[in-house]
Amino acid sequence: MLSIKTLKPFYVKQETRNIRIMLAYQYFTIHIDGDVYQFVPVEGREIVVNRKTKRIENEKDILVFQKGKHMIQISIAELLDIPEFLTHVHSIAHRYLTKQLPVTLEKSGDVIYELERQNAMRLIDQAIDHNDKEAFLELCDYMNENFKISHETQK
Repeated sequence: MLSIKTLKPFYVKQETRNIRIMLAYQYFTIHIDGDVYQFVPVEGREIVVNRKTKRIENEKDILVFQKGKHMIQISIAELLDIPEFLTHVHSIAHRYLTKQLPVTLEKSGDVIYELERQNAMRLIDQAIDHNDKEAFLELCDYMNENFKISHETQK
């Protein structure tokens, strides 16, 4: 009888398409006929979960477990037949599936634009604080040339 004793990720790597649950020693142990086997990163080292389908994509990968000198190979497809394996994987992946990914490249332009605008506004405030009329006028020209400023936003 095969059962999962512990399954904790060594770390989880988030990608655009997938979540990679990286495995390491002592983080993944199984019971086989009363004996405890520990995961050994000899062949497969990760469980890949597709963000869109929420399915494990690397079912054919082989994971190696060891007890003393005895090693056994088990495919991820075989582990999928154990309900508690799926429960562990989904509880790990769920935390990352519900989180938003960091700012995407499409949105990074908007972020940079806003950061530059805020920085220019701070520099204008600093020029006012230091009574630096030349810097103030230069920064105002810069703002007018580079940022969409309407009279309503200036009020």
